[in-house]
Amino acid sequence: MFDTILAQAHSLPPLARFSVAMLILFTVPPLCRRARVPGVVGLLVAGVLIGPHGLEVAPKHGEVANFFAELGKLLLMFFAGLEIDLVMFNRSRNRSLGFGALTFTLPLAGGFLVGFWAGYPWVGALLIGSLLASHTLIAFPIVEKLGRVRNEAVTVTIGATVFTDVAALLVLAVCIPIHASGFSPESFAIQLLQLAVYVPAVVLGLGWVSRKLFAYKPAKEGQFALMLLMVAVAAVAAEAIHLEGIIGAFLAGLAVNTATRNSEAKHELEFIGNHLFIPVFFLTIGFLIDLKAFADTLVSNFWLVFGIVGGLIGSKFVAAEIARRMYSYTRDEGLTMWSLSLPQVAATLAAALVAYDTKNAAGERLIDEPVLNSVIVLLVVTSVLGPVLTERFARRLPPPGGGVEPAAPPTATVVAVGEHHSLV
Repeated sequence: MFDTILAQAHSLPPLARFSVAMLILFTVPPLCRRARVPGVVGLLVAGVLIGPHGLEVAPKHGEVANFFAELGKLLLMFFAGLEIDLVMFNRSRNRSLGFGALTFTLPLAGGFLVGFWAGYPWVGALLIGSLLASHTLIAFPIVEKLGRVRNEAVTVTIGATVFTDVAALLVLAVCIPIHASGFSPESFAIQLLQLAVYVPAVVLGLGWVSRKLFAYKPAKEGQFALMLLMVAVAAVAAEAIHLEGIIGAFLAGLAVNTATRNSEAKHELEFIGNHLFIPVFFLTIGFLIDLKAFADTLVSNFWLVFGIVGGLIGSKFVAAEIARRMYSYTRDEGLTMWSLSLPQVAATLAAALVAYDTKNAAGERLIDEPVLNSVIVLLVVTSVLGPVLTERFARRLPPPGGGVEPAAPPTATVVAVGEHHSLV
């Protein structure tokens, strides 16, 4: 019977395949929200089911799906830069940089040690460390609904995201060409010089252009096209100097952050990206997952998975505890900083996929399938654990002005688990 179903699924015409994909995008995210499961996890599972290792409804190398996924990956990183609250970062810049350095450096070192212990070369181990070094603020809606956003410890954690996201992507930018072409002092110096020119050129240059163009208040369609153009230009420019397009997309988001703050076109682009292109990106990652190989990884590489997940949780806790003592925060404030900085979700998965797709002349990947599978486990664990802990610890923080603590809405965790976007 299963063979019959498989044959029928494999022979579906293109329009029927498209209908199946749209049905998944329509039903899976809301079902995940009701079940209090991250939408990313649901889409990954759906991708496994309809992908080449499942019912084979979707081909592994379909051109349309791959194009949508590539655009989704770029928009995902563009939104990550676009939604960083630079105003909040400036409120507590020094402390945000201090905590950002701690919560970046300690997980980076921990991940590097785990990777090196597992037998990966230094560049692969460094990349593994960088995957643990950033964090995603999926629990932000919880502290927002509890009225604790203005607590300094929360503000510092939100501001630290600027440092960790930029630094993690810069490590990725350095590791990829070293793995692909080999390390030499000359090429490394050239790469650093290119980065030193490229980063300010995109952030300052596109920022200036966006402010000038948006000041003329072009039609909504023009703003929409302009943002897409900036993503494409930044990504193509990154690839021209042997960087990944996601780095350019993230920097483009930072560049237009202020100019598009109240733009209607921005909200429409987010709507299309979060409900079409980005979900397709997660579906296509599911196409890569072979459940048998995934289960084998959990068994045969148990200590690698445990080291990556445990290393992240432990190093993030140590970073938050050091910051708590440095800045004289309460124990609950320190635990809230820890829980907010735990989740590793969409951006981490995007960077891991880029590293997985990067091969050297010998055909060796920068990170292999066991590491990619470990990152998926990390995503599931931290995206569930982080919001649960945040709701517990943030509730104990004193409300602003010493007033009565507001009651948390019953859906706080549900909203947060889906992240600040619907999926990311």
